[in-house]
Amino acid sequence: MDARHDRLVEELAGRLEPVRPLPRPAWRAALWLGAALLLGAALASRLAMIGLEGRGGTADIWLSACGAALTAVTAAYAAFATSVPGRSPRWALLPAPALALWVSGSGLGCLRMWFAASPPADDGHGLVSCFSFLVCVSIPLSLLMVAMLRRACPLRPNLTAALAGLAVAGAAAALLVPFHPHDASLSDILIHCVVVAGVIGLNALAGGRLLSRAAG
Repeated sequence: MDARHDRLVEELAGRLEPVRPLPRPAWRAALWLGAALLLGAALASRLAMIGLEGRGGTADIWLSACGAALTAVTAAYAAFATSVPGRSPRWALLPAPALALWVSGSGLGCLRMWFAASPPADDGHGLVSCFSFLVCVSIPLSLLMVAMLRRACPLRPNLTAALAGLAVAGAAAALLVPFHPHDASLSDILIHCVVVAGVIGLNALAGGRLLSRAAG
């Protein structure tokens, strides 16, 4: 029995291959954020940045944009941090301040338009363009995020996937600002909320299942 046991151990040990450790969460988050910036640069080369004309001095727009960008950065790091077994789930709280800034900026913009003397009329074409932009940007960023997270086999796949969705939503919202042609109307705000909620929800649902299979 001892000889058989030794031969079995030798056979199993002979088949072992070295495992390449994953980069740190900060490096993986930086890589994903770099891909988001490259996507933004590609869009800037094809689309007119009309969102910066006439709205550059509007404080609430930039407050919301900064909040969305910081949400993307912190949520991306939190997603990669929680994907590592043994890391505390409290990393999920990291994006909370940035998310509050994003929501506050959007709320101030909504109040500004509410009290404006002549609020912008809802433009059906503009709403469709806004919706299409957010969806088209969110899809590749979500696929890349899930592909990068699958290598880590997170123990809390739904939490990690929800954070990934929040990062994607923040990045998409921040990238929209330079190309958005007008101030936000009520319908525009609602479209943003629906897309953001949808991106987070779909990532948590579909991404969570994919990550749980990887962990299994």
